[in-house]
Amino acid sequence: MLRTEGIHVTLLTAGLLLESQAEAIAATLDDLIVSLDGPPAVHNHIRRVSGAFEQIAAGVKALRQFRPDMIVRARCTVQKANHRSLCATVQSAKEIELNSISFLAADVSSSAFNRPEGWSPERQDRVTLNAEEVAALEIELERLICDHRPDLDSGFVVENAGKLRHIAVHFRAHLGEVEHVAPRCNAPWVSAVIEASGDVRPCFFHPAFGNIHDQALHDIVNGSEALRFRANLDIATNLICRKCVCSLHIPRQNEEPMQTDVQAV
Repeated sequence: MLRTEGIHVTLLTAGLLLESQAEAIAATLDDLIVSLDGPPAVHNHIRRVSGAFEQIAAGVKALRQFRPDMIVRARCTVQKANHRSLCATVQSAKEIELNSISFLAADVSSSAFNRPEGWSPERQDRVTLNAEEVAALEIELERLICDHRPDLDSGFVVENAGKLRHIAVHFRAHLGEVEHVAPRCNAPWVSAVIEASGDVRPCFFHPAFGNIHDQALHDIVNGSEALRFRANLDIATNLICRKCVCSLHIPRQNEEPMQTDVQAV
């Protein structure tokens, strides 16, 4: 239905069913983003699925048999269990012939992604980094920037050096060592998130301001509540925005383009 309307369709997936669904995916989707948490042993440990990495690799190979030019990207969420393995993750992405890889810090503080009550401090501690681990992450990031400079320049590693270094800053801010700084973002003005429940959010992290079962999407995003939200939102000072790990920025007319994260619903 979406493609009939000329809408570009991207699937964000853990990749465990890619091989069995390869023909349908190649025929009906435009491109793909797979969650890649590390090299094989690290990825399988984090996913708690034996052979999870190998299933992604087999799925990508199967997709390319049906559609050799299909774009398959990786996204890696940096956390306690993989913060020393970023260079190895890039290498693994190359070995299974992915088109690119992006990195972002783990979101441990928001109520997004089916976490209405957020995470307890104990749950956060299992994912976020302590001071010693942040120091190790900074070393790994500098190694990534140095050793994989051609991959940054070519876009295989999506983030530039500044964005990669900000991942460590995010974890230091979580520890209270520095202030949280909001990323450049205009998501509430250029996009909307529709959840399975029908709730419509200005982005993944801010509260819903309507539901498509009650109103048309056009009426929701142009309604009084949405207009009031956007008019009063100051990205730089809003606490939700300052802690954001997955920003979106789409350049407007006469604005210099910049590289942004892909968002999937």
